Amino acid sequence: MRKFSSYGPVIPKLHYHVPREELIGKGCFQLTGENFDEGGHYITVWAPRQCGKSWVMNRTMWRLAEDKRFHVLKLELENLKTVKDADEIAAGIGGDIIRYLGLKNTAVRNIKEFQLLFRKTVMSKPLILILDEFDALCEEAISGLAGAFRNIYNQRRNDPNPTHRKEYLLHAVALIGVRSVLGIENAKGSPFNVQRSLHIPGLTFAETESMFRQYEQESGQKVEQAVIDRVFYETQGQPGLVSWFGELLTEGFDGYIPDKSGPVDMKQFEKVYAAAVQILPNNNILNIISKVKLESYREFTIELFKTKEKISFRYDEPRINFLYMNGAIDREESENHYTIRFSCPFVQKRLFNYFSFELFRYMGQLLEPFEDITDTITETELHITNLLRRYERHLKKNREWMFQDAPRRKDLRIYEAVFHFNLYEFLNSFLANKKAQVWPEFPTGNGKIDLMIRYAGNLYGLELKSYTDDSDFRNSLEQAARYAKTLKLDVIWLVEFVDYIPDGYREKYEKEYRDENSGVTVKPVFIASGE
Repeated sequence: MRKFSSYGPVIPKLHYHVPREELIGKGCFQLTGENFDEGGHYITVWAPRQCGKSWVMNRTMWRLAEDKRFHVLKLELENLKTVKDADEIAAGIGGDIIRYLGLKNTAVRNIKEFQLLFRKTVMSKPLILILDEFDALCEEAISGLAGAFRNIYNQRRNDPNPTHRKEYLLHAVALIGVRSVLGIENAKGSPFNVQRSLHIPGLTFAETESMFRQYEQESGQKVEQAVIDRVFYETQGQPGLVSWFGELLTEGFDGYIPDKSGPVDMKQFEKVYAAAVQILPNNNILNIISKVKLESYREFTIELFKTKEKISFRYDEPRINFLYMNGAIDREESENHYTIRFSCPFVQKRLFNYFSFELFRYMGQLLEPFEDITDTITETELHITNLLRRYERHLKKNREWMFQDAPRRKDLRIYEAVFHFNLYEFLNSFLANKKAQVWPEFPTGNGKIDLMIRYAGNLYGLELKSYTDDSDFRNSLEQAARYAKTLKLDVIWLVEFVDYIPDGYREKYEKEYRDENSGVTVKPVFIASGE
């Protein structure tokens, strides 16, 4: 029986997969070209990590290999990523081409000689060359090799002779994982401006569902539709994460053995999901965290958690491009305008947890010895308003040292999200050892943060915002009511952070709001941040 596979190459005989025939067809068409005599295209194949670039191009390679008009060669360049000498890299790639194609009486010792490898006096027939992990090479090698490809392409286009008499027989090139080649991160500009590109998107819902249906057919164990829906929602079809959740649900992990006597249900999913968010390592997530914590990207990533307004998506902005290519963010369209969103809810939760704990792993003393807390928590319920009042007092008392090293904007004000991280860690600390569960939710991928608390069988929802003006506050009340309705909650708390609250304004703004359409009661609570 096949399995889900989230790491390494997907082998159809061993692993559940989707065929992605349309993408493979596009790759074949671009590399063979519209007309054989005119040659194929020189393309970049790009997508965030673990989106299946290599797998699609492997399948493309095998299909192209059936065409006897071509040599077809795919090389993995991972082993060259630590090499800093461009000539050594060119010699390594050239040596592999010579060896695999059995070329005689030729050698490549440097970048200059690399281009000569593709002459008609060396090649016996046109070559389609696919280079994987090309963007892992040092910048000098990327620039030099891409420049050689560009020169060959231009010479081929300018040569009026038939294909068999052209000077170079490099029919097509595919560079996988490349964005620096386009000049976005290349300080010297782009040497490779002749290419088309092939974007590898995430899985559609239908493709995600098909993998679990394949599992059902082979294992005989049903997977509830709600589980498939949730996997797609949390991962947004990111292939590596879809397969990872498939692995966890069907194979388990240390300390958890799946119950296969019945269907894979939501109870099992929640068990797996909690572990995935809190304790289980995942190479994809660890790679994203390693990127966002870099000094150049840390504060920009934190800024993306703000609730006030969305940030425009621009490929040519280096930080946005970097975070997109490493799987941290994605784009969404609204009325012909593109804005940034996190790549999927699961990634957003993992990043929220990471920054919260990194900034506020110690919250200080929350309670005095023998302090009575029955006004806030009993054996059967939480009093959320009183809990938030406790947080505000703790914030006021400890603000100076807690936020001493907090990330700040250029105007030296603390980023909005930092207060949300702080509240989250306060709730975790206050409710520790009280059999309560606290977790963040991000219903829209940006501009909206909710904290959920489950205690004594009850679910409490807190929607976090930063106060701007009256009209925005009124809209927030309505939005909170609509969100509570989707959670089947009768009550939700709207938590508004504000610099300070003048005398008398709590009484004016902290009145309960009952939404006539949904029947939900919204309880506003203002928290003075002291900014």
